[in-house]
Amino acid sequence: MFPVSADSPVHITLPYKQSSVSQPPLVQVHRSRAFNYIVAPSEPPRTNREDTIMDLAAAEPSEDAARNLFIDLVGSNRIDLRRIHDQLEKRPPFRYRGVMRHALDLLTGGALSALEAEYVLKVEQAHGLPSGRRQVPFVVDGIRLWEDVTYDDHEVRLTVRLDGRQFHSTSRIAFRDRRRDNAAELANRSRLVYGWHEVHHDPCGVAVEVRRVLEREGWSGSGESCRDCG
Repeated sequence: MFPVSADSPVHITLPYKQSSVSQPPLVQVHRSRAFNYIVAPSEPPRTNREDTIMDLAAAEPSEDAARNLFIDLVGSNRIDLRRIHDQLEKRPPFRYRGVMRHALDLLTGGALSALEAEYVLKVEQAHGLPSGRRQVPFVVDGIRLWEDVTYDDHEVRLTVRLDGRQFHSTSRIAFRDRRRDNAAELANRSRLVYGWHEVHHDPCGVAVEVRRVLEREGWSGSGESCRDCG
């Protein structure tokens, strides 16, 4: 589902040459030259999810905000990447089209949330760290779970878990994560866990910790400092 606040207006899209209509409070009317391309077959008609995401991202105040919203909405709504790629080519957004294409590249590489994209860009790439493998399956207690980043391809048994939740919403999730931690320990795997606050506000500190474990476990790369490193 897309984020909607209680005081947000309802957005209605009409064909570009549609005659004027009254605009009551909390209703925002748009006219589109691409109306025939963006309407999904439904009753009542609605804009398709791909174009809705593009329009919401294009309305964001900055490139970073547009990229993060685009990735979060595509990832959380399980949008077919081929379909949104086709829509980007068929009807490029009026703002941030390069940003959205880059965001689609990150999604294709396995980053399914803004937190994961920030980790790729601000921790790994900005600091010369190796590129981890994304969305790696592990079986714990007979259940297949997915780890966000692993570095086994670089001969390092390190898992980085990116947890975007502010708190554990259910005891079942908390129990599952404890079992996953124990399984990693029993498999002799190093693991680090970060949330949005650390990755977004202190990516340099996160990079230092990840590099330290990579080097301890045998990684021979050197890494580098970014322009924000102290």
